[in-house]
Amino acid sequence: MERFLDLPLPSPGPGEVLIEVHAAGVNPVDWKVREGMHRSFLPLDLPAVFGREAAGVVVELGPGVAGFAVGEAVFGSSARGCGGYAAHAVLTADFTIPKPEGLSFTDAAALPVAAGTAYDSVRGLGMTAGETLLILGIGGGVGVAAAQLAVSKGVSVVGTASGAKREFVASLGATPVPYDGDYSADRLAAALPNGADAVLDLVGGDALDTVSGLMSPDCRVLTVAGPDTAARFGARSLSRGNRAETLVELARRVRDGRLHPHVREIFPFAEAPSALRAVETGHPWGKVVLQVRAGTVPGV
Repeated sequence: MERFLDLPLPSPGPGEVLIEVHAAGVNPVDWKVREGMHRSFLPLDLPAVFGREAAGVVVELGPGVAGFAVGEAVFGSSARGCGGYAAHAVLTADFTIPKPEGLSFTDAAALPVAAGTAYDSVRGLGMTAGETLLILGIGGGVGVAAAQLAVSKGVSVVGTASGAKREFVASLGATPVPYDGDYSADRLAAALPNGADAVLDLVGGDALDTVSGLMSPDCRVLTVAGPDTAARFGARSLSRGNRAETLVELARRVRDGRLHPHVREIFPFAEAPSALRAVETGHPWGKVVLQVRAGTVPGV
């Protein structure tokens, strides 16, 4: 049974910014925190507020923080477990930037975690025009953003997703390969006649074993699989750099049309448990966002 609690207003510490939250992104990491699955990759002092990304208006600056003004619209990544599923949240100043004019709070709140991870992944894989990228699990938040970022660089993208997401994946400029419980070697081979120059594995488990025959000899791999699997393929673990310049680049690409946040569902704050369950099922494509501040109009 989920329920809301009244908590004291958090105070920003050094390197932190306190905001009044207008919108907060909903991500798989949130339900993993609820289940206690976060301990190996996200240390938190519990109890913690859900929500690793948020957009809102600055209320207070922590000691030594410069470059922001009270009343300024911003978006970024939450700090110290003071997440975005709340009226107020503490953000990490180094991974927070002013919200550009024309970028909505709901779209801004969808960028730091999934799109930020996607940006760092595509850059980390060193993708260049003419190469081919295979994305396993392209239909989620990271995959959707990574596909668009790669396509905008002239990269050929092939992505696996459920058959129901075929049209959506194609709309990203990628070649969809249906995945409904197992991989079809024939379908993948047909989509990758020359193999893959890089693989972004957002599925984990034994997915890399299944597609290993399609990797070129110098294939670069990023994966969410465990360290043993990663080591067998010379892969690096998926990570996010938490750099302000990443958010600047993402916002620029949204504004010039190279990146669409694909916010599929916006839930009112009172329905946060439903929003979390929608992400937990793994079925939605794109992003789910909470509209936290009463009266905030999506798109503003």
